[in-house]
Amino acid sequence: MRAMSMVRVATYNIHKGVQGLGPARRLEIHNLVHAVEQFDADIVCLQEVRSHHRKLERYFTRWPEMDQAGYLSPEGYEAVYRSNAITRHGEHGNALLSRWPVVGVGHSDVSDHRFEQRGLLHVHLLVDGLELHVVVVHLGLVHASRERQVQRLGQFIAREVPAGAPLVVAGDFNDWSAQLLKPMAALDLHTFEGIRLPTFPARLPLLHLDRIFFRGLRPVSAHVPHGRAWRRMSDHLPIIADLEFP
Repeated sequence: MRAMSMVRVATYNIHKGVQGLGPARRLEIHNLVHAVEQFDADIVCLQEVRSHHRKLERYFTRWPEMDQAGYLSPEGYEAVYRSNAITRHGEHGNALLSRWPVVGVGHSDVSDHRFEQRGLLHVHLLVDGLELHVVVVHLGLVHASRERQVQRLGQFIAREVPAGAPLVVAGDFNDWSAQLLKPMAALDLHTFEGIRLPTFPARLPLLHLDRIFFRGLRPVSAHVPHGRAWRRMSDHLPIIADLEFP
């Protein structure tokens, strides 16, 4: 049992709940439900989450009737979703599932060019009476875009998050060469040091694309689950971290 001053955060790019290409495509959203439950996390940050997709809803007979964020939310959790990208047949974006009460939600478009639609999902929580702000991110594929998106993240935090308030920024940073660690540290956002936490590709994880950054919290532990089931559910692996309030 975790102490009440502890908060467990998970981040996971779920690849829209579908794996494979063409006729080999398979629906993994039902397996992802059990994956999220296994985290036993207070806060689950999700990327590449679909609200709907008309074509896939017709293709897969077992496509859930509700949106993916709500479908993945364990009993008693609150699901928050905001769209980042509008596509021909649907949309997708970031989501947050919380065991604790949600007291505020915000969203900011940080798209850097017309070929990639990206956004920040900001959720204000009360964790056992303690305020915590969480920003779920999914940054661009081009390094210059990611640098500008981190700058806009900093502007968003300065505008929307009270100075000194405990903050978690988690998600898919697409930062395979770890070039964003310094600009994130300049925002007083730090991550686990001295621990290898590669998450991509899931079948042979070599790259640290997914990260959990924090300020005003103490790092306790972090790990990436491995195994055949995890390799099948998404092209990313999740990160699960325990953080402690001071």
